[in-house]
Amino acid sequence: MGAICFGFIVWYVSELFKPLMPEGTAFGSFSEYNSLIGIVLGWSMLGLRAHGSKNSSISAGLTTSAAVLFWALLIHSVIEMIKLSLRKHYDGPVEALVGVFQLMIEYAAMMATPEIIIVLVVGGLLSGMLSGWAERRWL
Repeated sequence: MGAICFGFIVWYVSELFKPLMPEGTAFGSFSEYNSLIGIVLGWSMLGLRAHGSKNSSISAGLTTSAAVLFWALLIHSVIEMIKLSLRKHYDGPVEALVGVFQLMIEYAAMMATPEIIIVLVVGGLLSGMLSGWAERRWL
C-alpha cells in the first residue's frame, strides 16, 4: 500500500514541479523516475514501519515523505552535477561535491510552494493511515 501511495504522490509532485523549472527544460522520464523512488521508499520505509498504532503509521508516512524528498533531490542534484562537471563547470572534485548540496538547496527552494508542501504532508499522512489500515486488515 505504501509503494502504491508514494508512487502516485511523487509522480504528482513531479508534475507540479515541472512548471517551476526554467522554460525549455527537457524532462524526459522525470516523473516516472521520481515515481520509482517513491515506490521503493514507500515499500521499504513505510511498508516496514506502518504497523501498530495509527500515530506510528502517520509518523512513518511523514518520515517517508521527507525521505522521498531528500533522495529525489540528492539523486537529481548528483545527475545535474555530473552534467555540469562534463562541461568543466567545476574546478575540482570538492567543488563538485559542494555543488551537489548547492543544487539540492536551489531545487528545494523552487519546490517550497504551498501546493507541493501540502501534497507531501497530506499525502504522507494519508499514506501512513492507509498503510497502517492495510497492515491491520490483512496481516
